[in-house]
Amino acid sequence: MHVISFVTQKGGSGKSTLAISCAVRATELGQRVLMLDMDPQGTAEAWYQDRDIEYPKLARIQSSQLAVALDGARQKGFDMVIVDTPGRDEPVTTAAIRAADFIIIPCRPTPGDMKATPPTAATVARLGKTAALVLTQTPPRGARLKEAETGLSMLGIVSPVRIVHRTAFQDAQGAGLGVTEFEPGGKAAHEIAALWTWITRKMEKLSNDQEANVA
Repeated sequence: MHVISFVTQKGGSGKSTLAISCAVRATELGQRVLMLDMDPQGTAEAWYQDRDIEYPKLARIQSSQLAVALDGARQKGFDMVIVDTPGRDEPVTTAAIRAADFIIIPCRPTPGDMKATPPTAATVARLGKTAALVLTQTPPRGARLKEAETGLSMLGIVSPVRIVHRTAFQDAQGAGLGVTEFEPGGKAAHEIAALWTWITRKMEKLSNDQEANVA
C-alpha cells in the first residue's frame, strides 16, 4: 500500500482539488483508493458527500487517528491512501509527511505561493522524505511559468506536468466527480491523467531504488 500526502503551507493552491482528481484517476486505473481528509475545511469530505460513485472511499480524521486509519486501510486491502491536509503549517501536516511514501506540494506561480513553499520543502527534507512540486492554477503559457519552475527546482523535483486554471475543476468538484469523470476528453482531464502517470512512475522508481539500497 502506498501513501501520498498532499501538503502546502498556503491555502488556495488547489491542493484538495488536486488530491481529489488524483484519487479519482487512480480509481479509474483499477486501484482501491482511500482518501483521508485531515483538513478542517473539509473540502474533500464535502465533495464526497455529493458523490454517488462508491470509490474512492473517504474518511475524515484527526491527526491522532492517522496511524490507526492507515493500519485499517492496509487490513482492508487498499492499494493507495491519499491524504489531504490543512493549507497551513500545523502538526497534522508534519504527521502526514512523516507517514507518507511520497509527498505532493502544489504551488501556484505567484510570489506569495513561491515564498510559502520553502518551509514545506524543508520539513520534507528534515523528515527524510521525497516530494514533488506541482505548479497549479497556472495560466496556459507565459514567462512566469518558466521562472516559477526554475525557482522551485532549487527546492526539489518539479513535475513537468502543469495544472492549468480551468473551470472544469470547479464544475467537476461541485458535481461530486473527478475532472476525468466529468469531462474525460477535456484538457483538464488530460493534465490530471498525465500528472498521475508521472507520479506513479516516480513512485515506482523510488520504490525500486529503496529495494536496491536494501539489497
